[in-house]
Amino acid sequence: MSAVPLRNNKAAPSAVRTVTVLGATGSIGDSTMDLLRAARERYRVEALTANGNVQALAKLAKEFDARFVAIADPSRLAELKQALAGTRTECGAGESAIIEAAARPADWVMAAVSGAAGLKPALAAVDRGATVALANKECLVCAGDFFMERALKANACILPADSEHNALFQALSSGNREELVRVIITASGGPFRTWAPADIEQATLAQALKHPNWSMGQKITIDSASMMNKGLEVIEASYLFALAPEEIDVLVHPQSIVHGMVEFSDRSVVAQLGAPDMRTPIAHCLGWPDRIKGPAARLDLAKIGQLTFEAPDFERFPALRLAYDALRTGRGATTVFNAANEVAVAAFIAGKIKFGAIARLVEATIEAWIRAGNLAPLSSADDAIAVDHSARNKAASLLPQIALKAS
Repeated sequence: MSAVPLRNNKAAPSAVRTVTVLGATGSIGDSTMDLLRAARERYRVEALTANGNVQALAKLAKEFDARFVAIADPSRLAELKQALAGTRTECGAGESAIIEAAARPADWVMAAVSGAAGLKPALAAVDRGATVALANKECLVCAGDFFMERALKANACILPADSEHNALFQALSSGNREELVRVIITASGGPFRTWAPADIEQATLAQALKHPNWSMGQKITIDSASMMNKGLEVIEASYLFALAPEEIDVLVHPQSIVHGMVEFSDRSVVAQLGAPDMRTPIAHCLGWPDRIKGPAARLDLAKIGQLTFEAPDFERFPALRLAYDALRTGRGATTVFNAANEVAVAAFIAGKIKFGAIARLVEATIEAWIRAGNLAPLSSADDAIAVDHSARNKAASLLPQIALKAS
């Protein structure tokens, strides 16, 4: 079973849909607010949250007349209150306030708080049976089993908001679960798709941040360069759609026009295509079960000319292999995978390790975790957060020897 509605089981939406955006000032939040701005008559904003950008949050709160806003940094509460003086918007700060924002009575919640910090707020929305547009990878990578169980129990509807999983969501509606053969997640290949392994090893931060197709935040852009992001998406797809690792394939598609495909038992392959613009999958989630007008560029296949596809290179991009291994291992291994990667990426950004050492640190952390006998099923958010914290410490302790080996 899945909390993702795989068929067109439409429910009539209310005339005006109330929405909450968790992570309103990030890149996903920006795209969501842009869509809300274009369809004000259909949506009313209940709550907005941000990590530390008080002025941007206050500006959005005033523009959309939000009923409640929360800033993650508790030390910024006074500043937030001052920025909202004279308005009717309530405000709060800290983790409890972010959770409160998610728990408020909005029909639809965008869960775009990055990192493990996004897990508890997303669960607060899930537990009250909301429709949750999920853009936080950690909810599934770190806590996929019980997150989806909680969604089923609460009759919450989980809508995938990233481009690849949203593409699969749309394509899956063409058949039944028993007719499914496999899903195919596409990958651009990032900036190093054609590079030699020795050159990838020595890649600079500036080179890693030059994504050929997408404009994203620093962390996700580096993950795309290493194909770690595609590994995370494989894990997400497994939990989101209740798929075995063997039912998920990755195909490198440099043009980023085909975002996902589904193969059915009659050998039909259904694909979702679109220009590389995050507003398209977000618009699909925002309008679901209907469709709303999106501002992305119209797809002109004649102008594009050709679409090409390649098999992924697991040797040059070992992050993808590690993701499959962690998914098959289970029992917290995917949580360790994600935590170690975050430590590794931060170290790369800080100049402490080479680009090629990112995957080596992740692999070493998972191996050390397994050798120590730490694998166990996760049954709560606190379990997942505890494993995440411990895995970060383990990765940090391994960092000097990984950096030394790479020097």
